[in-house]
Amino acid sequence: MSVIAHLRVPADSFELGRILDVSRGRSIALENLVPLGEQAVPFFTIFGDEGVREFRAAVQNHSSVQDIQQVSSHNDRTLFALDWDVSEDRLFEGLAASNAHLLGATGGPDTWEFELRFRSHGALSEFKEHCSEAGIELEVGRIYNPTRPESGPFYGLTQRQRDTLVSAVKGGYYSLPREISTQDLADEFGISDQAVTERLRRAIVALVDNSLVAAIEEQEEYDSPRM
Repeated sequence: MSVIAHLRVPADSFELGRILDVSRGRSIALENLVPLGEQAVPFFTIFGDEGVREFRAAVQNHSSVQDIQQVSSHNDRTLFALDWDVSEDRLFEGLAASNAHLLGATGGPDTWEFELRFRSHGALSEFKEHCSEAGIELEVGRIYNPTRPESGPFYGLTQRQRDTLVSAVKGGYYSLPREISTQDLADEFGISDQAVTERLRRAIVALVDNSLVAAIEEQEEYDSPRM
């Protein structure tokens, strides 16, 4: 099941972040990334109308950059197209290897924030491992199922449902033979035996609905014929 992850990356830890070095008070939004063989042309908007000429000259002088072209300018926003050698960037190398989709990215003087879609939690883990080996520090923020983003990182379970279900599993409630009873769980959480049973039922329904059912729905939508 695919997941969407929000990540923060130090600007000086990957090639594009070093190329698009902005002074304080400025920010960059990556608009699009068009792959061209071993190269990629990103379109990005820089916010702030001061020092744009100097910024463009600094980018042009970077060893990985073939060309930078100003596409448009309006008020304090300037749109550029950057032709650069993406093979020098270990971050984007990891994205390509894990087949991740870049949904959005914004950059500042110190940090870039990425919104990325991975085909599975395993692919996200592989990407994190790649970045660790490449010396790229990642700060992982929100992770959620794109089919049901409202379910959050815990598949729609409330804190009480999570605590009760985890205690039940760890305590051996689902073991054969059963090692604890609903009364044991009721004593642990200070609720009735019936309340424990209902809480576990709701937790299992939410977990299955927001994981297995959501994954099946997403796969069916992906497999359905496109008009």
